[in-house]
Amino acid sequence: MQKTVFLNSAKLNFDNKLDFSPVSELTSFTKYDESSDQQILERVKDQTILLTKELPLGRDLISQFPPSVKLICEAGTGYNNIDIVAAREKNITVCNVPGYSTEAVAHLVITYILNFSSSLIQRQVMVKQKNFNDFTQYVELPHFEVQNKTLGVIGGGGAIGREVIKIALILGMKILIYSRTPKSWDNPNIQSVSLEELLRQSDFVTLHCPLTADTLHLINKDRLTLMKPSAFIINTARGAIISEPDLIEALKAGKLGGAALDVQDPEPPEATNPLFDMKNVILTPHIGWRRFESRQRLIELMAINIKSFMQGKLINVVN
Repeated sequence: MQKTVFLNSAKLNFDNKLDFSPVSELTSFTKYDESSDQQILERVKDQTILLTKELPLGRDLISQFPPSVKLICEAGTGYNNIDIVAAREKNITVCNVPGYSTEAVAHLVITYILNFSSSLIQRQVMVKQKNFNDFTQYVELPHFEVQNKTLGVIGGGGAIGREVIKIALILGMKILIYSRTPKSWDNPNIQSVSLEELLRQSDFVTLHCPLTADTLHLINKDRLTLMKPSAFIINTARGAIISEPDLIEALKAGKLGGAALDVQDPEPPEATNPLFDMKNVILTPHIGWRRFESRQRLIELMAINIKSFMQGKLINVVN
């Protein structure tokens, strides 16, 4: 039986509630809560399949993997933590698991939008601070309807982007999409546009593209200046798609309405990061994928990847 090792399962099973039987029934399975680089080299000996969750696997490490390693399965959608070129040079296939948290991440994006539209978090902070002015007078916090507002979706061709669009349309929003492969849409409320046009027109901008050399700091100082001063930016993809210093500068200068960041650069942010103290910023610790159902589904989909690999029918290959 082929051997499989999960090198940092605690990143996924942090509550010890997940069932790994879909994987263990297929292969000889070992899992470790976490692994240092040296431990990785020891633990991959005689292993055929490696499972990782956002664990950095660089060229130096992969180059030392034994010939037995044939598959690295990233337990998630993003795989920028793995040097996929180095893996290919070692004849190691790398696959990911798209789609396991599509609805969960999309729902988080919509939650951010609805929070911004009603200043819900700021109002709750006032209550916690025993400031009840919001109950006795008209406090001037943003409070507006989302219907007829424009949502710009960067990377709208992917599963999460499409799910966000589906819900936003139900809410009555107008959609602008920027993607590598523009297409025409049957719905008059959806339009493909350039990135610059999207940034200029959108009331909300949400990011749903992978982190690559082309998307690193895609949102920078110059592009942030294109946005409306009332607009909000949302990132549930990868932190480094936005130049964080440029975003902080724009927020401090009042050039944006606010930001919601489920991902940061780096993660976790330094405790001194000024984003923590900004009233118009929502920071969450990369929770979009963490719902219990999403994590259990991830294990089941990893098992399908592994079974397909064992049958010689590779799926979800990224290298």
